This record gives sequence, C-alpha cells and structure tokens, in this order.
Amino acid sequence: MKKSIFLFFAAISIATAAFSQSEKYVAAMKKNLEQFESAKTPEDFTAMANTFERIGDAEKTQWAPYYYAALSLSSAGWMPQITDKDANAEKMLAFCTKAELLAPDNNAKSEIETVRNMASTQQMMVNPQARWATYGKAAGDALQKAMTLNANNPRVYYLQGMSMMGTPEAFGGGKDKAKPLFEKAIELYKAEKPAALYPDWGKKQADEALAQCQ
Repeated sequence: MKKSIFLFFAAISIATAAFSQSEKYVAAMKKNLEQFESAKTPEDFTAMANTFERIGDAEKTQWAPYYYAALSLSSAGWMPQITDKDANAEKMLAFCTKAELLAPDNNAKSEIETVRNMASTQQMMVNPQARWATYGKAAGDALQKAMTLNANNPRVYYLQGMSMMGTPEAFGGGKDKAKPLFEKAIELYKAEKPAALYPDWGKKQADEALAQCQ
C-alpha cells in the first residue's frame, strides 16, 4: 500500500487548461506536479503540499491545489519517518474540506472522497484492531460516497481492491475478492478522459495489484 500511495503522482497527466484557468495558474500547478519525479522524502512531499496550498490560497477559486496538497501529504504519510500519522491525516482532511468547498461538480467531489479514504486509512493503520470501528468505518464511508458521486471513478475501485486484498479471508477479504475490483478499475482507467488538471493516478498500481491476484 505504501508503494502504491508513494507512486500516486506518477500517472498524473496535465491537460490543456480550460479557458477559466489562467496560464500562470496552470504553469504553477504543472511545475509543482513535475517535481514528484524527484520527491523521495517526507520533507519533499510536505514542501509540495505547502506549495500547492500557496497556489490555492492565491487563486481562491480552484479546488485542485488543495486536493493535490492533501495527496502530497498522503504520500508522506505512508513513510515511517512520519511518526504522527494522526496530525498528518488531519492536515489532509483539512485540505479536502477546502477543496470540496470549491469543487465544481460531483466528479471532483468523488476524487476528494478518495483522499479522505486514504487519510482515514492511515489513521486506522496506527492501531487497526483498536481503530477499525471508527477510522475503518470512516474510510469505507468515504469510498461509498465517492462511488455515489461518480460510479465511473476508477480510483474508487482501485482503493476498494487494495482494502479487500489487505483484509484477511477470514474477515471476508483476500485476493479472490479483490480481483474483480481491480479488473473493474482497469476497465474504467482505459475509458477515462480526465479534464484539465484532474487526477488520473492509479492505473499502473491497479495493473500490478491485479497481477498479484492471478
């Protein structure tokens, strides 16, 4: 899971900006996203989150900077150097709230819910046995809401598959249960045509996860 989250930005594409997005804004977003290739430490991802936050604060009307700020912190949160997972996750959730207030449609809101899922998952993993009833439920609720908002969001099925694969068979999980979720995710990834600056991460990781289920 750590590897998958760490590589989330690898598949992000930067499309031609919509007329409502300034060239300066798009250039700033693209520059920060490109830095992912060299980001390796929690400090790198935290710096990216801070830059995205500054872009969002300057623009005031764009949801994507806050979304990517949260996603940057998600990448950092899976690293062992981040000892306070709760504080990191709370920052992610705060960025999600800011992004949601500016989200133009249900597709964007669905993407934001996938990050909420990852924040709650990180909090749950601090102590899975003790925290499943609270943070595990919050993670599941976020994915369910994401699917309700956009049933064709491949990242929803990818994250569901990861959760299912990490759940013991005795508790209803396992690779056999995860496999159809990854297959559905890959089908939707192939059909996906994201708008400008929308995320499209996860296909490579879904392919790798499906291979593990064979």
